[in-house]
Amino acid sequence: MAAPILALQDARITFGGGDLFNNISLGVEPGMRIALVGRNGSGKSTLLKAIAGDIELDGGDRFVQTGTRVGYLKQQPEIIPGRSVYEQVLQGLPSELRQDGMDHSYLVDQVLDGIGIDGDRLLETLSGGEARRVSLAESLVSSPDVLLLDEPTNHLDIKTILWLEEELKSYKGALMIISHDRQFLKNLTNRLFWLDRGKLRTHGKGFAAFDEWSEEILRSEEVELKKLDKRIAEETDWSRKGITARRARNEGRIRNLHKLRAERAERTTRVGNAKLEASAGEKSGKIVVQATGISKSFEDKTIIDNFSTKVMRGDRIGIIGPNGAGKTTLLKMLMGKLQPDIGQVKLGTNLTAAIFDQQRESLDPEESLWDTLADPASGQLLVRGEVRHVVAYLRDFLFDEKQAKSPVKSLSGGEKNRLLLAKLLARQSNFLVLDEPTNDLDMETLDLLQDMLSSYDGTLIVISHDRDFLDQLVTSIIAVETDGRVDEYVGGYIDYVRQKKNLEKPKAQSKKAAVAAERPKQVRARLTYKDQRDLGRLPDLIVELENRITALEKEMADPELFTKNPDKFQKTLDNLTGAKLELEQSEERWLELEILQDELSN
Repeated sequence: MAAPILALQDARITFGGGDLFNNISLGVEPGMRIALVGRNGSGKSTLLKAIAGDIELDGGDRFVQTGTRVGYLKQQPEIIPGRSVYEQVLQGLPSELRQDGMDHSYLVDQVLDGIGIDGDRLLETLSGGEARRVSLAESLVSSPDVLLLDEPTNHLDIKTILWLEEELKSYKGALMIISHDRQFLKNLTNRLFWLDRGKLRTHGKGFAAFDEWSEEILRSEEVELKKLDKRIAEETDWSRKGITARRARNEGRIRNLHKLRAERAERTTRVGNAKLEASAGEKSGKIVVQATGISKSFEDKTIIDNFSTKVMRGDRIGIIGPNGAGKTTLLKMLMGKLQPDIGQVKLGTNLTAAIFDQQRESLDPEESLWDTLADPASGQLLVRGEVRHVVAYLRDFLFDEKQAKSPVKSLSGGEKNRLLLAKLLARQSNFLVLDEPTNDLDMETLDLLQDMLSSYDGTLIVISHDRDFLDQLVTSIIAVETDGRVDEYVGGYIDYVRQKKNLEKPKAQSKKAAVAAERPKQVRARLTYKDQRDLGRLPDLIVELENRITALEKEMADPELFTKNPDKFQKTLDNLTGAKLELEQSEERWLELEILQDELSN
């Protein structure tokens, strides 16, 4: 094990008269890529500031190895009026490079090219997302030995997130990342630091192992809960909400999403070029939106160029594209809020729309959470036809009952988004429109939102840059490009990437290959040899894993195991976590093959 180049020993931070956390010790070694996770309000950002040396510890020590450079991306970028983007990024260069008399402007140009912002622009002219990208560039250009990133993907589009991922994959130093973007953390991390109820737990695997590992720890704690008071039990229960929500998806839900995507693919293939003319005799209310050859330009720039689509009742559409490409413009046209320059949009009958706007204009900052959601006198509201008390409903969205009478202006950005979602999802609606709902949300709220939207029985259109969120939710992707081109792809984000890659492959020279490239993608006629082999062996493997998990859980149920033999406890826990992860992967693979076999047999 390498010596840490940055460490905290017995660190303590006090907040509001009490300890936010105490006795925290950690070490960052070269090559570590750490996901720092924890529920909203647990102190992740404060801990990152302490590691960066941005705030003083109230107790304990911070150690940095001599010569080690530490880079830190804050949640809120600092804006200095009159300073250009280039000058700001130049500040990120190490002092020895800025003072050696040589021209290092190419280093600044490289990162500015990556974030796509003109270096001559003044900082005060930037949007929130652009200012964040400039801070990213300033952090990256310094090439620090340890890079600390607090929500680096917030307000970034997918193109910039992918660029950042590639930069960080090739980055040689140590990383510590706070992020709600699960896919980003899965792709980049190999260690876990979990800040949970004032304690820091560590794990030698990356974020992909977090759900299994954290849930097993909380399960083992339940054995000890009888010895604890009611308040701690409730806090543990509340903490588990976000973690276990993601694991609540059952086979039926996965099968249903596959079915919806298959139906969407079938409609696209069957309708072909004549799809817009085939709707006249369809049942009223079945078509939600029909767009025919719509185009939109602002000044001399084409935003949307000749796009057509038909959104049917029950469809779940994800809209993606770079910031400024025209996603919101397209959404407004599809909703009838903005007229196209060319073409036509028809809305279906009996539509009741509920709209999430990223500016949160429907929230009154002076009003309390109670009054925002419910009748002030009774404290009750109708949630999709069911009478609920406002405090109970707020708990569903991870608010504390003490916040019920607080004004909206006292909430953080993520909490305001959560409140707006609570208000939106309480309404009776059959058409839900969400414009970047995942910005500023923590993982618990993302899981909660995903579960709620998965059970929503109306039509959904959502703009999002969260790849995992889209993969778990939508039946098709509408991709808005910067040149006005708009294309639609069946499936989630991963399906979009695969289909786009196939479309961009050079056309084969033979006539047969050229015809095949233009033909809609055909379903396989049979399972491959590997599929057949997996389908045959997986049921036995699943039984074997279930038996192994039962045996390991029996060992973990011993309440004295941890105190008597901590090493054995940890080893058993690691084996159990690994077995459960393998079981989940095996079950998902088996389910996919079963669905595929059913589709082929039908």
